[in-house]
Amino acid sequence: MGSAIYGQQGELGQLFSKETQAIFFNWKEKPVQRMLDFDFLCGRPTPSVACIVQPGSNGGFQKVFFGDEEIAIPVYGSTTEAAKKHPKADVFVNYASFRSAYESTMEALQTATVRVVAVIAEGVPEKDTKRLIAYARSNNKVIIGPATVGGVQAGAFKIGDTAGTLDNIIACKLYRPGSVGFVSKSGGMSNEMYNVLSRATDGLYEGIAIGGDTFPGSTLSDHCIRYQHIPQIKMIVVLGELGGQDEYSLVNALKEGKVTKPVVAWVSGTCAKLFKSEVQFGHAGARSTGESDSAQAKNAALAAAGAIVPDSFEGLEGAVRATYQKLVDEGVLSPQADIEVPEIPMDLATAVKLKKVRKPTNVVSTICDDRGEEPTYFGVTMSELIEEDYGIGDVLALLWFKRKLPKYFTKFMEMCIMLCADHGPCVSGAHNSIVTSRAGKDLVSCLVSGLLTIGPRFGGAIDDAARCFKKAVEDNLGAAAFVEGLKKQGKRVPGIGHRIKSKDNRDKRVELLSKYARRFFPGTKHLDYAISVEEYTLQKAANLVLNVDGCIGALFLDLLHSSGCFSQREMDDIISVGYLNGLFVLARSIGLIGHALDQKRLQQPLYRHPWEDVLYTR
Repeated sequence: MGSAIYGQQGELGQLFSKETQAIFFNWKEKPVQRMLDFDFLCGRPTPSVACIVQPGSNGGFQKVFFGDEEIAIPVYGSTTEAAKKHPKADVFVNYASFRSAYESTMEALQTATVRVVAVIAEGVPEKDTKRLIAYARSNNKVIIGPATVGGVQAGAFKIGDTAGTLDNIIACKLYRPGSVGFVSKSGGMSNEMYNVLSRATDGLYEGIAIGGDTFPGSTLSDHCIRYQHIPQIKMIVVLGELGGQDEYSLVNALKEGKVTKPVVAWVSGTCAKLFKSEVQFGHAGARSTGESDSAQAKNAALAAAGAIVPDSFEGLEGAVRATYQKLVDEGVLSPQADIEVPEIPMDLATAVKLKKVRKPTNVVSTICDDRGEEPTYFGVTMSELIEEDYGIGDVLALLWFKRKLPKYFTKFMEMCIMLCADHGPCVSGAHNSIVTSRAGKDLVSCLVSGLLTIGPRFGGAIDDAARCFKKAVEDNLGAAAFVEGLKKQGKRVPGIGHRIKSKDNRDKRVELLSKYARRFFPGTKHLDYAISVEEYTLQKAANLVLNVDGCIGALFLDLLHSSGCFSQREMDDIISVGYLNGLFVLARSIGLIGHALDQKRLQQPLYRHPWEDVLYTR
C-alpha cells in the first residue's frame, strides 16, 4: 500500500488530529459514548462524532453526553446525506455487520470527503476485502480492519471501543500524547500494550490495531512507514502474530531504510511449535502453514533486519523500557509531561449500581414483575397461568384486584365480558368506530373513537349504579325514598331505564346474570334491592327496567360483600376508583374492534350522514 496511506497527508503521515470528526455508521450507544468521553478527557472543544448514519432512518437525533452536557447528534438515512451535511467529517467508523460491511464501506470509500474507514466487523468475505483494499489503494484512502477494534491518537481522537473503559484510558495516559507509535493485529493485545507503554515510556502517540483477518486493509509496515514521518513519534513498537507474510513487509522496510526509528517488535505464537499439527489461533489470519509463517521465523527476520526483538513476550516490556531510556539519555526525546485529567461525571445507572447515589423511582408497580426468568401477574408465573388452566377472569383478579378470587367470582367477570362485548351497530360507541373505520383510519383510532363515547349516558353507569345502590342499602333507604330523593336532585336513577327494553321485553343479559348470581353467589342483597327499585320505577313507565349496567353494578356489590375476600376499605376504593366501568370498557373493546374490522373487510366507503336525517333550522 505504501504511499497511499500518507501521500496526500504530506510527510507527517498523520491520520487524526484533535479536530478530526467521524461519521458513525450503524448506531451503537456504548462505542459512541466512549468516543465522546475520550474527547472530554482530551479537552477537545467539539465531539469527535459528527453524525450517525442509520440506514433506512428518516432522520432525527440520538442523545448522548459530552462531559456533563447532554447533546443531540444528528442521524441520517444514508452516508451520502451525512457526508453532504458534514463535509469536514473525514473518518468513517463502520459498525455494520459482516453481511453489509462491504457495501457500506465501499460507499464510504467512494465519498470524496472520507479519508479513513475503520471496518469493525469480523468475518467479511475475503473476496470483498480484496476489492475494498484495491479501491482504497488506487484512490489514496486508508482502511483499518476488518476485524479491528480501531485505533487511537492519544489526546486527540479514538475509534469506537479502542482502549476499553475510561479507567483503562486514564491508566494508560491516553488523554495526552506520548512518544511511541504502536501497531498490532490484535485489538485486545493493543489494550494490554497501551498499559505496558504507559509504564515503560512516556506513553502512546498513536496506536492502530489493523485487525486479525487474513487480508487487513492496511499492514503493519504501512503504519510503521507512516510513523517514520511523524516527528512526535520517536520509537515504534510492533506486535505481530504467526500466520501470513505481513511482518516480512516490515522486514523489507527496515532493510530498505524506509523505517529508521528504533523498532521494538515481537511476533506472538511461538508456542505453535509445541503442537504436532497445524493450529488455528483466535484470528482468521493466525495460522502457520509453513516455516516462514511461524513466529520464530518472523522474530528472527525482524531481528536480522535491525528490529529490537526480545527472547520472549515477557521480555517485551523490558526491551521497550531500555530502548526508550536510551533515547532519553541520548537527548532524542524529552519525556512528555503529564497533565491534569478532567473528571467525567458518572452515569446515573453506574452510580446506582455502585451505591454511590440514591435515586427515587419514577413509577410504582404492584401488580406484575417482568424482571425474572418469566413475567408474573401478582406473583403468578406465565407457566402457572397456562399449566393450571387460568382464565381471563383469573387474570383480571390478579391484575385488577391483586389476589386470587373464587371461581364463581372470576366466572362472573368472564360472563360480563361476553355479554357486554357488543350491542349492535347502532349504539354510539359502535357507530363511532364504524364511521372512523370507513374514514380509513387505523384500528387503534377506530377503537378509541368508540371508547370515548363511554360515559354517564352510554355504558358508564355501572360505577354510578353501584355507588347509589351501595349508599342506599347502607342508609337502609326504601325504594320509593331512593327514587324520589334522586328525582328531587334532578338526577336519573343510574342502572334503571332502557331505550328498547321494557317490562314486557326484558333484557336477556340481566336475566342470565341474575340467574347465575342466585345460584352461585353467597348473597344477593344488592340485586334484591335493585329489583325492588325496578318494581317502583315500572309503576312510572314500562321502560324503566333494571338494565345491564345496573345489574352488573348491584351484583358486583354482592360479590364484594359476600365473597369475604375484601375489607370494607377495599370495597369502598373499588367502587370509588372506577373498577366496574373498566369491566365494560374491556368488554366493549371486543365489539368495537369487531365493527372496525368488519367495515374494513367489507371495504365500506366514507360515511356521510344523509341530509334527510337532519333537521336544518334557525
